[in-house]
Amino acid sequence: MTVAMILSEKGRHVVTCSPTRILREVAQDLIRHGIGALVIVDAGGEVLGIISERDLVGAIAAYGAEALEAPVADYMQCNPVMAEDSDTVDLTMQTMTLQRRRHLPVLREGRLSGLVSIGDVVKYRIRVIEEEHRSMREYIAQA
Repeated sequence: MTVAMILSEKGRHVVTCSPTRILREVAQDLIRHGIGALVIVDAGGEVLGIISERDLVGAIAAYGAEALEAPVADYMQCNPVMAEDSDTVDLTMQTMTLQRRRHLPVLREGRLSGLVSIGDVVKYRIRVIEEEHRSMREYIAQA
């Protein structure tokens, strides 16, 4: 089971933005798309960072509403932890847990190819476990 399998079901579309956008626009994008994080990219599509709901809340808690007019670059997580298409789901879950990351940009051949959340990983893992459980019950019933 690899990250590519999750993305093949979920889709590979990633909402991105430039580091010069302001936090207010980021908040609007998060709400509009019903997502928890945006990947920050440069003009060439290179991943520079990630900004999540948690980052927005932290900015507002520290600096008040004025933070919403600041550029994303001031509050994004630089050099984010990333996954590869070929990474196993177990490795990805372990990385997310140990690094305390809820979202990982996914690379394929060095280019952004998707984004997985902890919810995506857990949902996929539960489905696989349920399928294994169903197969075991069928096997036992046939014996």
